[in-house]
Amino acid sequence: MSERVRIALVGATGLIGRSIIERATGREDVRILAVARREMKLPMGARMEMVVSEPSQWADVFESSPAEVLVSALGTTWNKAGKSEQAFREVDQELVLDTARAAHAQGVKRMIAVSSIGADAASKNFYLRVKGEVERELLTIGFDRVDILRPGLLRGQRSNDRRIGERLGIALSPLVDLMLHGKYRQYRSISAQDMADAALALSMRKAAGKFKHDHDAILRAAHSLPQPAQ
Repeated sequence: MSERVRIALVGATGLIGRSIIERATGREDVRILAVARREMKLPMGARMEMVVSEPSQWADVFESSPAEVLVSALGTTWNKAGKSEQAFREVDQELVLDTARAAHAQGVKRMIAVSSIGADAASKNFYLRVKGEVERELLTIGFDRVDILRPGLLRGQRSNDRRIGERLGIALSPLVDLMLHGKYRQYRSISAQDMADAALALSMRKAAGKFKHDHDAILRAAHSLPQPAQ
């Protein structure tokens, strides 16, 4: 059996976080420590730890339950942030960076972060500019390895409501994806399951470096995830 990787997962209650927990259930090569601000129902058969606490206490969690890899699936939406730039930054920028720094200070060596295709610190689009600023800062914290996942539209069943435009986009995504070729392939939609598999596969890679993964690279990583031992 391969060496077990201990993963600290923040953003566990969101679409990607829940998918990671589901895909890790039954695997012996990973062990999840989920850190969240609210409780969630775990899949049947899940063998993992879950700690519910305020972000101000997450550093203590990382200290008491050491992990090798931090996976950040933290994030909010423009509507949930009340269309407030400050409120959006508090989650998608400040919380992500504070959590990364706290984990690194407690000895976590590697980080996987969910960002967005088009992230660019110089973008005129506020959402993409914040994502780009966060990517830039994550690369300076000092992790041995950083993997940044940059998906397009995410497909999957959210526990909360989706916006009408987002639901329509998902319904049309199989058709739209067929029209996206060449440099536009990176904007194709991707399933939360593939995102989860990619995160788990990358958590097992120990080679140092800083890597950004767009659509095709995420799929390659997802397909490289070993099948769980029977």
